[in-house]
Amino acid sequence: MDALAYLDKAGQSKPQPVYAVSGDEDFLRRQVRDAIVTRVLGDAEREFALTIFVGEKLEFATVRGELDTLPFIGSARVVVVENADPFVTNSRESLERYVANPSKVGVLVLEAKTFPETTKLAKALPDAAKIACKAPKSERLVPWCVGWAKGQFGKRLELDAAELLLELVGPQMGLLAQEIEKLATAAGEKSSITPESVSELIGRSRAANVFHILNAIGEGQPARAMKLLAEVFEEGEEPLAVMGALTAQFRKLAAVGRLTAEGQSLGAACDAAGVPRWPEARISAEKQVRHLGRRRLDKLLDWLVEINLGLKGGNPLPGQLQVERFVARLARPRE
Repeated sequence: MDALAYLDKAGQSKPQPVYAVSGDEDFLRRQVRDAIVTRVLGDAEREFALTIFVGEKLEFATVRGELDTLPFIGSARVVVVENADPFVTNSRESLERYVANPSKVGVLVLEAKTFPETTKLAKALPDAAKIACKAPKSERLVPWCVGWAKGQFGKRLELDAAELLLELVGPQMGLLAQEIEKLATAAGEKSSITPESVSELIGRSRAANVFHILNAIGEGQPARAMKLLAEVFEEGEEPLAVMGALTAQFRKLAAVGRLTAEGQSLGAACDAAGVPRWPEARISAEKQVRHLGRRRLDKLLDWLVEINLGLKGGNPLPGQLQVERFVARLARPRE
């Protein structure tokens, strides 16, 4: 089951004796864990009914004993195994037997990076007990941001503002949640969060510097782009993280270049490539497309593959220098 789908209906879902919560999105895993604990324990004191173990060097007998122990207060217990991958590997047969005859008072939550569906253990669990916490695609994150602002803070995050926020911060749900909290606090008595508010508050953040680097590229200002890039590195960003933020936009630009070459209008191509519709994003993307020109747009995907491999060990040059050369190649005027 998809994590967002589970969270939408967590309050009405039937508790399972064993949950496998897996995936690479830490924020979603925390949300799912909290939802399971709340569903099982209700208002009971978690101090007496929730036990958390770490999966490394953990014995199944220890977990089983905890699952079978009634809490001091309440009628149910939740046992969470964090970083459960080694525990699942080492205790697979015991877990398979446990799933067939689980505790009547305890709920087991296995938090793992991976939980392959091909294993006997995974096949023994119903779909409702297997919750995948993978980072959602960008098109799902915009409505999620809107819903999070409303549900957590009672604020209406305007659609354009959500798109701008995603553009500035990137697709990390934990970071998005933090920035939405800042925006909600700054809004005070105001009921809405506007694109202007996002630009003013989040636009000053470190993550937004990548957005400004892209603007400098689109405006053909290599000196400014390099200055902004230097500031990002001075603040501790790793080359791979910087390229990850840049790559998302460059892939869109490459798609726009391909679609316009096939005869689509620039606006229609931006729509198809997923460029946000709020005016500043569209103007910036269109400037970048015109600045780069057909030759560089055609080569952009190949260059992205090249630098990605280089940053992962395929190039002996320092990672920061590789990124600087890449940005300089794109920011300089067309030949």
